[in-house]
Amino acid sequence: MTHQNLFSALRAAFPADLTAVAIETDEGLHYSWQDLDRATAMMANLLQSLDLPAGSRVAVQVEKSVEAMMLYLATLRAGYVFLPLNTAYQSAEIEYFIGNAEPAVVVCSPANFGWVSKIAFKSGTQHVFTLGDDRTGSLLERAAHHSDQHQAVPRQADDLAAILYTSGTTGRSKGAMLTHGNMLSNALTLKDYWGWTKTGGPEGRGDVLIHALPIFHVHGLFVAIHGALINGSKMIWMAKFEPKRAIAHMKRATVFMGVPTLYVRMLAEPSLDKAAVQNMRLFIAGSAPLLIETFTEWQQRTGHTILERYGMSETAMLTSNPYAADKRYANQSERRGGTVGFPLPGVSLRVRGDDGQDLPVGEIGGIQVKGPNVFKGYWRMPEKTAEEFTADGYFKTGDVGKVDERGYVTIVGRSKDLIISGGYNVYPAEIEGYINEMKGVAESAVVGVPHPDFGEVGVAVVIAKPGASVQPDAILAELKAKLANFKIPKRCFVVAELPRNTMGKVQKNLLREQYKALFAS
Repeated sequence: MTHQNLFSALRAAFPADLTAVAIETDEGLHYSWQDLDRATAMMANLLQSLDLPAGSRVAVQVEKSVEAMMLYLATLRAGYVFLPLNTAYQSAEIEYFIGNAEPAVVVCSPANFGWVSKIAFKSGTQHVFTLGDDRTGSLLERAAHHSDQHQAVPRQADDLAAILYTSGTTGRSKGAMLTHGNMLSNALTLKDYWGWTKTGGPEGRGDVLIHALPIFHVHGLFVAIHGALINGSKMIWMAKFEPKRAIAHMKRATVFMGVPTLYVRMLAEPSLDKAAVQNMRLFIAGSAPLLIETFTEWQQRTGHTILERYGMSETAMLTSNPYAADKRYANQSERRGGTVGFPLPGVSLRVRGDDGQDLPVGEIGGIQVKGPNVFKGYWRMPEKTAEEFTADGYFKTGDVGKVDERGYVTIVGRSKDLIISGGYNVYPAEIEGYINEMKGVAESAVVGVPHPDFGEVGVAVVIAKPGASVQPDAILAELKAKLANFKIPKRCFVVAELPRNTMGKVQKNLLREQYKALFAS
């Protein structure tokens, strides 16, 4: 097959009846499959009318909306490269991403046009559009003048489809380059592995997905959206997650995907019981570790067992607990809490020690993976890319874990220092870099500690320069002006010294131990 544009594969899966509802929103709006086809055609025609160079990046930082999803599909359709940016990112972060990716087009929220356009034009971006979450903005106004017919641009499996920025533990963000083939192979594998069906759901129309996640990272943008579209399944679209409303939607849906925080919030609602979820087929959790307490309580309250899986920006999904007993995978029948299940079909996974040797069953080491879903490399970082792959083509995930005698994979840590807060990756080195530049600060260390709602949050421990006075609240306030809210430590302490080993390296394990009970419920 020479034409492997991901959009073409998704479009081919649309149902025969294009007038059927594809997406229903919280505001009661209904988008048909025909609406998706026509709107993405108009946006794709707009992009192509700009005469962009081949391989141009389209950087997008907008609030969640169906139109924002259409822009993603239109970018694929027109053969360009989609670059989603977290809506919480502030100016210092956006300046880095735009400077590094050099997008030809930037699309931002109308409210941010002033400062975003200034950064974009300064970096050489030619076109800046706005897109509101209320169907307003210059992008839609311009697209309205274009034809609603469009032939998807031919693309090869190895052609770039998206770049996802993933902060490095050194604090410097890396752009993970994902191809059309990476994402299509993953979507088709999950469609089969998770038992997506076109029959038997509400109204006999097969699966219906509650889309409650943000659409600037793998989970919401790729796993959820591709999952529904490649099956021709309707989505119930939540612009913002609201636990009561999500539970109410479950009477008309069959699949829900969420980060652990969403499950914790739904468990706090009295309306969550077996009757509320009787139509549901599958609950999927990922992006952060699911506490065994949450896993068990969900089972008891709903009668459903959450399916936990594991993926990364660089690889999309890698492993999954089983959907159902399947004779092809004899030992894979039980969804086990605390594990992320088995490598997906087509994915090879191994655990290796520091010496590069495979470790025996049950031993903890670095997780390495290989498969059609594994990314092409880091954008404009050939040395880093070479460093992260082994001689025989395995990607070193930087995650630490083990595989038991039945083949279940357990992630022990996403790396030594990484903090996963509410499903988002927070890299201490990045935050420390900003704190260390502040007036009066000699040094800082940021560590993750357990938190009942977010799973984990950051705590900043700071040493002041001799004779300087540094206030914890002032440090946090200054960070809030520079960084996304999810990265801001929940507490800050100014101390006389940091614990160090004989080599002078800060012992973060001791700090984690010292502050671990800060948020104990």
